[in-house]
Amino acid sequence: MPEPRPPFPPFTRETSIQKVRRAEDGWNTCNPERVSLAYTPDSRWRNRSEFVVGRAEIVGFLTRKWTRELDYRLIKELWAFNDNKIAVRFAYEWHDDSGQWFRSYGNENWQFDAAGLMEVRHACINDLPIKETDRKFHWDRSGPRPADHPSLSDLGL
Repeated sequence: MPEPRPPFPPFTRETSIQKVRRAEDGWNTCNPERVSLAYTPDSRWRNRSEFVVGRAEIVGFLTRKWTRELDYRLIKELWAFNDNKIAVRFAYEWHDDSGQWFRSYGNENWQFDAAGLMEVRHACINDLPIKETDRKFHWDRSGPRPADHPSLSDLGL
């Protein structure tokens, strides 16, 4: 049986913000196996035009993603919540193997089971090439985004 992942639905504003930050912190590890544990064993995703089902496919997807998206740094922000659903907006910065930097913008819709595991994830994402000097996400890759680092709203994104 999968390990429960608090906070649990029904969500409040406070517990939604906690869930969003925990997701952000997990994804910023760029550890596919660790990230996959936040999802139900049969979780269903739509990520851009790719459809993923189950933890094994999630691990494969994330492994491919972070092999291509280097020096990945992500910020998520709560958009809306209701009962067992949360909507977020996010941006992340990364570069490819040629050194071209990107800022990727997107929205996600999440649905959770009673144990706090995500069972459905729909993501829409757009990539914008940027100059390295235009990067806004600067923190040590060995840990999560520091609490005092600006949010998306603070950065005007």
